[in-house]
Amino acid sequence: MSLGPEAPIADETTAPTADAALERSPGEAAVAGRSLKQIAWRRLKKDRVAIGGGIVIIVLIVIAIIAPLLMKWFGHPYDELHNDKIDPTLGLPLGHLGGISGDYLLGVEPVNGRDIFSRIVYGAQTTLTVAFLSAFLSTFLGVVFGMSAGFIGGWVDSVISRVMDFLLAFPQLLFSIALVSVLPATSFGLGPRWSRVLVLVAVIGFFGWPYIGRIVRGQTLSLREREFVEASRSLGARSPRILFREVLPNLAAPILVYTTLIIPTNILTEAALSFLGVGIPPPYPSWGGMLADALGFYRYDPMFMIIPGAMIFITVLAFNLFGDGLRDALDPKTH
Repeated sequence: MSLGPEAPIADETTAPTADAALERSPGEAAVAGRSLKQIAWRRLKKDRVAIGGGIVIIVLIVIAIIAPLLMKWFGHPYDELHNDKIDPTLGLPLGHLGGISGDYLLGVEPVNGRDIFSRIVYGAQTTLTVAFLSAFLSTFLGVVFGMSAGFIGGWVDSVISRVMDFLLAFPQLLFSIALVSVLPATSFGLGPRWSRVLVLVAVIGFFGWPYIGRIVRGQTLSLREREFVEASRSLGARSPRILFREVLPNLAAPILVYTTLIIPTNILTEAALSFLGVGIPPPYPSWGGMLADALGFYRYDPMFMIIPGAMIFITVLAFNLFGDGLRDALDPKTH
């Protein structure tokens, strides 16, 4: 049977890739495909606001890590009293703007004359430690229970969902105040400061996991019905392998985004507990505790309140901006 002059056999057997190779110049390289990580990174780099927030976060982390060196180079011991910098009659710092000078970069506290710069950098160390560790604990518990509820279903899903509903409706702040107040000042062989840090991490992290748990549960319910999960089942893969090799990698983006967004919430919670007197015990520095100490002096020494308040504001804003940019980069459809 003839194919006709319109369709010669030579036209069907000619490989199109050979023509494409002939048309490309010798020095021109083939265009390589980009992975999802590379695409997300390219989107994130274009978001200058998110990159600015990330730079601020990195600077704060470095400050928290080298706080002892910064105190040694530019400040004074955070619990050292400097009565010579205080007006003996009014109890206020000598000089302008709360005693800011070359020796005291952020001034001194009223009444006792402690160096505010040293207390700010040590407060950053405490605040970021609590925020990061509690976010890690919340993420771990939320992923474990959320994936279990969404993948197993049945009575497991019902029990975990009711527990999450109970914790979400529970008065977290009041319970945290009551619990932290009755716990011992020292535990696990640590001093008062780090013992209280561990308590705050446990309390904040435990009450924070239902938020991410609900998100992970919903995503897992959607993923378990996908074709690649059914294909893994048909090939004989067991549930643990499907969870960790198929489902969990597809949950990485929402988990990462929500973790960056829950950190500023933890910062505010720690500051609130310290402000109410049940967070980091004095004389150890905390931004929330410094705000509480400044209540009686904000009319006469506003810098004492402005400085720790500005640090909390800048830190929370930087995390929120970076988290929003990361969410847009990983899932541009939600933008």
